[in-house]
Amino acid sequence: MRWLAVVLGVLGVLLTGVTVPAQATSAELAKHALIGYLHASFANGSGYVRMADVPAEWDIINLAFGEPTSVTSGDIRFNRCPASECPNVESDADFAAAIKAKQAAGKKVLISIGGANGQVQLTTTAARDAFVSSVSAIIHRYGLDGLDIDFEGHSLYLDAGDTDFRNPTTAVIVNLISALKTLKAKYGENFVLSMAPETFFVQVGYQFYGGSSGGDNRTGSYLPVIHAMRDSLTVLHVQDYNSGPVMGLDNQYHTMGGADFHIAMTDMVKAGFPVANTGQTFPGLRDDQIGFGLPAAVSAGNGYTAPAAVHEALDCLVKGQNCGGYSLRGGTSPGFRGLMTWSINWDHYYDWEFQNSHAPYLDALP
Repeated sequence: MRWLAVVLGVLGVLLTGVTVPAQATSAELAKHALIGYLHASFANGSGYVRMADVPAEWDIINLAFGEPTSVTSGDIRFNRCPASECPNVESDADFAAAIKAKQAAGKKVLISIGGANGQVQLTTTAARDAFVSSVSAIIHRYGLDGLDIDFEGHSLYLDAGDTDFRNPTTAVIVNLISALKTLKAKYGENFVLSMAPETFFVQVGYQFYGGSSGGDNRTGSYLPVIHAMRDSLTVLHVQDYNSGPVMGLDNQYHTMGGADFHIAMTDMVKAGFPVANTGQTFPGLRDDQIGFGLPAAVSAGNGYTAPAAVHEALDCLVKGQNCGGYSLRGGTSPGFRGLMTWSINWDHYYDWEFQNSHAPYLDALP
């Protein structure tokens, strides 16, 4: 009777302007998903795309962004783009109805928290509780399927002496893990949880972890969060962009923008890797939990990769072909979950190159 719940939800929005209580939908997630961020609260130079106008090729739509009222409040707010910035913005009721329609078509719609400007530091249990409450309110308001964590900048870091990613002690990490576990328990097994860390917070942990090497105390700081949530994590799509060169498991530096970078970085997530200066090894994820992120176009971020090179990387990761001399330490990933991009809006601006190049490739995978 899921179709009836969807119909009633849409009717409730259209007739009253108020959403029915939210519940994560049960439609199965696409095996190989096209994942994109939708600028729902700002235009960012690429123009506003109405939810109803997002093409059917997009399997997971991350609403960008929920941001805190202050860095340490934990109180997350999601504000629709104002008409002064987005003249074609739809009404709140139409936005909510379009979300329901996407879900009825089998798509997932998530609220993404953070972004480049949304620093979130859950330094206290009060901030943790505010995070859970406020994120739940957003999920409830629009009937969303889950949550994407896009913490950047100084949101996550490791206190001095916090060197065991399996048992973290830093408040901002401990409280985030607690909050995510609470949300997962609240919404159940259908709750979609994704993360979009930069390479600095994940793979760079192979060389540097926190301040243990006298460096930046943020290096590798997503590792304890990923590890703690690995049984609940739907997909990790590391941002393979806006990154410096990163050492891979072959102990060579890899530079963004080509197939080699995506192969090496993704292999680290699949194979796992020793965490620098700790004597511990971060275990790899299942292949169905793994994706990687790309800019949709040259204007969307540094590290744009031409479609042919992306397919070369996927041929290697999924099929073990065209690896360019790189040996996969984690083996092939036939269950590879998919490609993420920043952003749907930028892809629209550039005539849907990302969508038109990659959706057919993903759909053709077994």
